[in-house]
Amino acid sequence: MRPTTGDRVPIDAQSVLAPLTRSAVFLTMTIGPDPEDLATVLDVVTEIDDLIKTVGFRFLAGHLTCVVGIGAEAWARISPSARPAELHPFTPVVGPAHTAPSTPGDLLFHIRADREDLCFEFERLLLDALGTNAAVVDEVAGFRYFDTRDLLGFVDGTANPVEQELAGAALIGDDDPDWAGGSYVVVQKYLHDLGAWGTLTTDQQEAIIGRSKADNVERDSETEARPSHKSLATVVDDAGVEHDILRDNMPFGRPGHGEYGTYFIGYTGHLWVLERMLERMFVGDPPGRYDRMLDFSTATTGTTFFAPSRSQLAALADAPPTPDSSETEHTPDTANNTAPSDTTTPTPSTDGTGLGLGSLRPGRA
Repeated sequence: MRPTTGDRVPIDAQSVLAPLTRSAVFLTMTIGPDPEDLATVLDVVTEIDDLIKTVGFRFLAGHLTCVVGIGAEAWARISPSARPAELHPFTPVVGPAHTAPSTPGDLLFHIRADREDLCFEFERLLLDALGTNAAVVDEVAGFRYFDTRDLLGFVDGTANPVEQELAGAALIGDDDPDWAGGSYVVVQKYLHDLGAWGTLTTDQQEAIIGRSKADNVERDSETEARPSHKSLATVVDDAGVEHDILRDNMPFGRPGHGEYGTYFIGYTGHLWVLERMLERMFVGDPPGRYDRMLDFSTATTGTTFFAPSRSQLAALADAPPTPDSSETEHTPDTANNTAPSDTTTPTPSTDGTGLGLGSLRPGRA
């Protein structure tokens, strides 16, 4: 059956704008140090479409998708002369009471489906294909919790842009034309202290979140004594323009281990928007008046990736690793949230991808 307008493609790679699903796996990995490790990883990720079809065609109604994200250090090994303008490692955010840490990650696989078994099977085959060339550093299986609530009991993702605004919020546009259609991705794993959260009254919880718990109605921020999570997670630039991101958060947990959390994943066309949001949450606006949700939710990971468009990802097959990846490493500017300024303008391509990756080095033997 042909999907109707507005329906998601049944199975797809790099489908950043795919709707929320019932299940997801968030897999963060590091790539081995040898050129052979990187070559194998490139072979796998540039052919991710085939793996999605292998699993997804077994149940098309499961809507299997996977987005591959590549970290800044891995990108420097793959393509040292051409990178997205804002791509740099996650910058830790240190606030008066809480810190957003920076943790390792060369690869992100955001696997989504309406069936848990599809996510499981895809991840199993993916890890088999990568073998010992990449190592898992974090693995989280998420699930939809009732009417898209988090484990704190509130509806999550209400501020997501609507359909006609999705691409403008989540995808890189014409201001970085060589990477248009790609997306910056930030992931964080939050662990909740549900015991402490449960000692609060419903009104106290609602004041922290900025919405009513039962029916998700927005509270009047002007009457609140402290900025709410809703207010601090809203980014407005100096011209008064509000900037959205696309969230695809999922609850996760292991009750037998006392583990309850939310896996935050945000897609944006401008990395600075997400970074400013985190600064407002952890440092506060004004400074010191931080997001009180952080008193009950601890960030344990923080990693930034670039998710190329489908054609950009496929073009990486023509960009074999450099003989000595150490020559391409760069140090992030941790003093501010700006990308390094020594980016070289990529050579325009002739294949319509806009990457010019095939001209960076000789083809792979």
